[in-house]
Amino acid sequence: MTSSSAPSAVLLDPHPLWLDAIEVVLGRVGVRAVGKTTSGSKALELVEDLSPALLTVEIDALPREPSGLEVLRQARSTAADLRVIVLSAQHDSSSIDSALAAGASAYVVKTAHRDDIASTVRQAFEHSVFIPGAAPAPRPAPAGAPVEVERPGGLTRRELEILKLMAEGHSNVQLASLLWVSEQTVKFHLTNIYKKLDVANRTQAARWAQHNGLLRDRLPIA
Repeated sequence: MTSSSAPSAVLLDPHPLWLDAIEVVLGRVGVRAVGKTTSGSKALELVEDLSPALLTVEIDALPREPSGLEVLRQARSTAADLRVIVLSAQHDSSSIDSALAAGASAYVVKTAHRDDIASTVRQAFEHSVFIPGAAPAPRPAPAGAPVEVERPGGLTRRELEILKLMAEGHSNVQLASLLWVSEQTVKFHLTNIYKKLDVANRTQAARWAQHNGLLRDRLPIA
């Protein structure tokens, strides 16, 4: 049971069973669903009325307009601090790129394990999932808070770990096994890494890691 002080979420999916399933996953990571709907227009109303911290959006075919991507765009335009997690049955790079370009904080394939979805929710709230475009100005840290150490290439600790393991020759399957995540999650992180480093493939990313001295010591897995 989540408390009233927990981060709130609005859920959009054309399938009511998925709405219930996502609500359960969110509850396990301390996020409470304050609104669930199968309608894109209703989701936008809920975002405006309830000001949730998180919106989950199914970007595949909704029964009525607007589309999932349009909901994403409009929601982000009216609530700049809103975190949006996209759920989709599609795993091609063009679908992922479209969602990220529209302002998604993360992209999750519906075949992912619930633990991967939960991990993605945590990452969205920790700002550790790549969001393309200009990042919002950081909020001042409260007095006495630990100072975040700037990491090479603007990568998160998890992205640095994946980059180092990849540069050491591990395959996506091996990375998934080592990090206890799905292979799709590994691919998502690699896509983020390539974009942040402005490289096109594993070879260029590995070369970047070598040139920037990331292969000397291993970072602990966050």
